[in-house]
Amino acid sequence: MHRLEGTSRSYAWGSPRAIPDLLGSARGSSPVAELWFGAHLSAPSPVAGPLGCTDLASLIASDPAATLGDDVRARFGDALPYLLKLIAPERPLSLQVHPHVARAREGFDREDAAGIPVDADNRNYRDRNHKPELVLALAPFEALCGFRAPRRAAELFAGLSAPLAKKLRALLAAELSASGVRAAFTFLLDPATRPSERDVEALARECEARLASGSTSPRADSTVELLAKAYPGDPGVIASLLLNPVSLQPGEALFVPAGGVHAYLSGLGIEIMASSDNVLRAGLTSKHVDTPELLACVDYVAAPPIRTAPEVFHGATRVFYAPVDDFELSVTDLTDEDVHPLPGRGPRTLLCLAGEVTVRSQVDSLTLTRGDAAFVAAAEGMLSAQGRGVLVQADVP
Repeated sequence: MHRLEGTSRSYAWGSPRAIPDLLGSARGSSPVAELWFGAHLSAPSPVAGPLGCTDLASLIASDPAATLGDDVRARFGDALPYLLKLIAPERPLSLQVHPHVARAREGFDREDAAGIPVDADNRNYRDRNHKPELVLALAPFEALCGFRAPRRAAELFAGLSAPLAKKLRALLAAELSASGVRAAFTFLLDPATRPSERDVEALARECEARLASGSTSPRADSTVELLAKAYPGDPGVIASLLLNPVSLQPGEALFVPAGGVHAYLSGLGIEIMASSDNVLRAGLTSKHVDTPELLACVDYVAAPPIRTAPEVFHGATRVFYAPVDDFELSVTDLTDEDVHPLPGRGPRTLLCLAGEVTVRSQVDSLTLTRGDAAFVAAAEGMLSAQGRGVLVQADVP
């Protein structure tokens, strides 16, 4: 077992308080938007190795057979297939989508051939992997995810006089299917048809006025109001009306597949994903935007958000199984001094959120307190936990 440190990401949308307060660490002046526990080459976590301090990517590369195990290596090569994070948006994130693996490989190779540095601001693909993800709320968490039913989306524009509202309603009504959703979403974001800031702001003001006068869709209109204040004139403000709103309470989880349009608005959560940093943005951001590439990756079929209910393992552990092979997430609540077996196998990442927990393998043991993290190699075998506290585990199904 190896003690692990999180790598902080100070994106502007992050809270400076939520993650430090959760882990009992000191607050700083900069936001702590995300804290990464993983081996992605853009920000591998520092780890205590047999020869001193190194990073998790280097530790795995030094002995992939022992750290990953034969099964994981056969399926994913000599790399950790998942990335565990804490995420704390204080203001809305970008309107974004993550690519499927074939598109990621093609895009990465294309940008490499063009000589775009992998860490360049205008780079879309920083690796060759897809990025499905699951977020588990630790506090109330608000998001937008996937497309509404086209008929419902068209209803949201009914009764609004702004020219942009009429145009979008007509596009949706012409084809109450994925084709209509594609037409409306593309019209809003494609540089060839993208509405002006003035038109966006006019429709946003109408939604705000409707909210103030007793809207029949207060949640949709309040989201427009929120986004219009954060990103005035951005067509992504209006695109929110096409998307499903999602509210997660602590302990509830949302799965976002590759190709799923989404934006996280606020909250605090645990996030697990395939080990990738590929993000295609189309709005609600000051970062690099590549709208044509995003539009080519989007799944336009309307569907309700995928809420993942946990299964209970040996009474103390909730396991969140995602419909992908790259990762699964579990949370163990220890309230007695009994020894509890932990699920999972292969390479595991542990994070203690509260209390004090001793984790034992077939060959080692390690005590974790609030804020501590560890990496457990596949060669360590099955794990058990004892103590009083809350332990998060990422592993490979």
